[in-house]
Amino acid sequence: MTSARISGPLVPELIRTLPTPELGLHLLASLAGNANINSSNVLRGFETSYGGGYSGNPTEPDLDRLLQRIADAWAWLVSKGLIGPNPTQDQNWSRVTTEGRALAQDPAALLKLHGAERLAGPLDEALTRARTYFNLGDYETACFAAMKAVEVAVRDAAGLANGLTGTALMQQAFQPEKGPLTDTESERGEQVGMMSFFAGAFGAFRNPVGHRTVHFDDPMEAAEIIQTADLMLRIVRRAQKRNGDADA
Repeated sequence: MTSARISGPLVPELIRTLPTPELGLHLLASLAGNANINSSNVLRGFETSYGGGYSGNPTEPDLDRLLQRIADAWAWLVSKGLIGPNPTQDQNWSRVTTEGRALAQDPAALLKLHGAERLAGPLDEALTRARTYFNLGDYETACFAAMKAVEVAVRDAAGLANGLTGTALMQQAFQPEKGPLTDTESERGEQVGMMSFFAGAFGAFRNPVGHRTVHFDDPMEAAEIIQTADLMLRIVRRAQKRNGDADA
């Protein structure tokens, strides 16, 4: 059994000032090259580095605080699934997980984690492909798939012809007063707003090639577009139930 080797201590000022998630990712990068790690070895390594070693004269006056912050960072990494049990060792040993190794040197790691958290809850079943593409890091295709799912759902729920596409489809489906998905019990201003919402969101995000208002390398923005699609689908399902579709 080999013990963990820390790739050099973190700068004390970073430990003092970084938010726990960012500190956690710095710690992750220092651990990624080790096959076996455990929290005790990590903490003792930092204690030795900043505690003056055998001299007994700490180089950092707030040593206890520094160790608490490292412990917090370790706990955060475990909670995010970036550090987990090592199946080849006993329960005292851990490993950097597969996802942790993928994120260890990724400058966008925190954004990817936050984006994934945005999509951690249930989504409409029609967004399964979009979520898969998002998890693969293909954010452009994920957004395209999400809005395509909205287009298909709107057309099916409204019973409109296959030749009707894009914003024209959204405008006809939610046309004030007489659109098949329009809530006729709502005020006209709300009806116009709903039609504009569907047409605007679809027009902005449906065609990534033609619309460059989105930064498709930004996982947070991609997650928010998928969430927008999920909201749109929820509204469509509600309209279906209002129209008597028991399967919606």
